[in-house]
Amino acid sequence: MKRKAVRWLLFLIGVVALTFAPIHSSLAQDPTVDSSPIQGPPSPFEPPPAHVPHQPADKVIRTTRDWWNDKLVWETGAGRSYVLPAGEILAYEFFLNLFDRNFVEPKSDYQTDWNTIWNHLSDGKWVIDNDQFSVNQFLHPYGGSIYYGLARSTGLNFWESFLYSVAGSFVWEIAGETTNPSINDMIATPIGGTFLGESFFRMASLLLEDSDGKPGFWRELGAAVISPPMGFNRLVFGDKFDAVFPSHKPATFMRLQAGGTISSSSRNVSSSVEETGAIADFTFSYGLPGKPGYTYKRPFDYFDFHVTAVTANVLESLNIRGLLLGTDYSAGNSTRGIWGLYGNYDYISPQVFRVSNTALSLGTTWQSWLSQNVAMQGTALAGAGYGAAGNIEQTGERDYHYGLTPHALLSLRFMFGDRVMVDLSGREYYVSNTFASEEGWEHIMRGDSSLTVRVYDRHGLAVRYSHSHRNASYPAIEFKDQSVGTVSLMYVFLGETGFGTVEWR
Repeated sequence: MKRKAVRWLLFLIGVVALTFAPIHSSLAQDPTVDSSPIQGPPSPFEPPPAHVPHQPADKVIRTTRDWWNDKLVWETGAGRSYVLPAGEILAYEFFLNLFDRNFVEPKSDYQTDWNTIWNHLSDGKWVIDNDQFSVNQFLHPYGGSIYYGLARSTGLNFWESFLYSVAGSFVWEIAGETTNPSINDMIATPIGGTFLGESFFRMASLLLEDSDGKPGFWRELGAAVISPPMGFNRLVFGDKFDAVFPSHKPATFMRLQAGGTISSSSRNVSSSVEETGAIADFTFSYGLPGKPGYTYKRPFDYFDFHVTAVTANVLESLNIRGLLLGTDYSAGNSTRGIWGLYGNYDYISPQVFRVSNTALSLGTTWQSWLSQNVAMQGTALAGAGYGAAGNIEQTGERDYHYGLTPHALLSLRFMFGDRVMVDLSGREYYVSNTFASEEGWEHIMRGDSSLTVRVYDRHGLAVRYSHSHRNASYPAIEFKDQSVGTVSLMYVFLGETGFGTVEWR
């Protein structure tokens, strides 16, 4: 009986967090000032004026007008809204459930009512669910980024928006589906969604901030594509949320690549693997260390975003790392860096197997000048999260394995003037049998190396080699040791900062 009461209380907390948490903000509003003319004492020859109380409709209109005219100011927090994103998240989940119960199979999974909600709260068992790998490890975090973005774009800070994502995820697990609530979804959706959502929010805000004056149509459209929740709130609520988040002018690096790829080597892979195809790749680094005057006081004042798409399986990889809490440092006149606690979200799927991890890490990011014209940028991280990995062959209830996942990253970039750049990176994941969904473990390594040559202005060419290796131990899996290597030749378009070298000397 005590467990039932606790679950019911948790559900109420989730709903209250989305619906009533902001009440204190309305109490902090300045009282409405009566703008009517000042009158003197009544004439002795005139009867006193009758008191006409305000009509409720007038009060609602006046309150709405005052709310609308209270513009968002990021520096002070004035004009932010706690109520609006709560309503938006609940409305989003309502319409998502309505769509799923009519168009997504099995439709019975979404036929929720008060009975199913009560069953989840009173008798529901939290489980590791059996959704497809791409659904659990990418679509659910992307859904979490929607919850997060709706709160962030109405003026809430990083941690407040994270709580909205947690509450939205919990309400969906209880009221959005008839299946048992999912433990893994409550990790990947709000936490991975927060890391995704903040990256989207920062990139969209920077696109708007870089415009001269009021952002034009194409910048507004681009920001909406990057962060749909931000685009929605800017469109629907006009200039109330028109204020652009202040970036404090970070040092950045942007690279867009497109070309062709071919498998150079493979072992123990399926015959259905496509060995050739097209590839597109986008990298964006925000807040690179070394820029004078730039500070790291807010979560994700430094982050790195990297996504690769291929024709074989569309999303081949998505990697995000951002500094949650840390500070900067220097070593002589040649090195500037940051260190602290990082948040990581990784999704890697090189056709033959997949790995994904939502994690926290300790580490550092730095830049060192090796000579007058040669610089090195690097990141070294180590930490742990809750991850998933597996091959494309069905084994048991799902074709992948969950577990506590230690991981490590070393990434190096060498810039030789403004003409040549060399990238080297290595990632390692160990999906253990601790907190696991089944017996077994996975050891996965991923290495990338590339050579970029700037040919003219911001245009260049690049050749890249990627190698992925998986070693697994399960009682009944045929392919336990797999590897695949690919070579890609790509056209490169660089951002305004070229190779992203930061100068402070």
